[in-house]
Amino acid sequence: MKLTFEPNLDYQQDAIGAVTGLFEGQAADDSVNAFTLQEDGMLNFTNAIANRLVLSESQILKNLQGIQAKNGIELSERLEGMHFSVEMETGTGKTYVYLRTIYELHRQYGFRKFVIVVPSIAIREGVLKNLQITHEHFQ
Repeated sequence: MKLTFEPNLDYQQDAIGAVTGLFEGQAADDSVNAFTLQEDGMLNFTNAIANRLVLSESQILKNLQGIQAKNGIELSERLEGMHFSVEMETGTGKTYVYLRTIYELHRQYGFRKFVIVVPSIAIREGVLKNLQITHEHFQ
């Protein structure tokens, strides 16, 4: 049995657009990271670099306020770090949305490093399974 995914649900596209919109104006990072596998099975990250964010906090705040205004959310007066959340109801495809958001952030801005934090081993296993079953869909 092969699962199919509906890629154009408006509410999911809105959530993905809200996150990618935070970085509007960010130049795409098209640099190539080089990783090598050492003989003992360890990765060599000598040439690896972090995601390069070139936007100022004031530009990100401006982008955030635009997204908040569009969604009828009270506007933030300032950033308190780079902590953002997307809240969705149960059963709306949150895992799909954040995985697709990762792909979109990579496609639009060249971001390559992401951390997914989950509250339990069972949810972690579910996320790993979702990565497997959505891989072909996202390609």
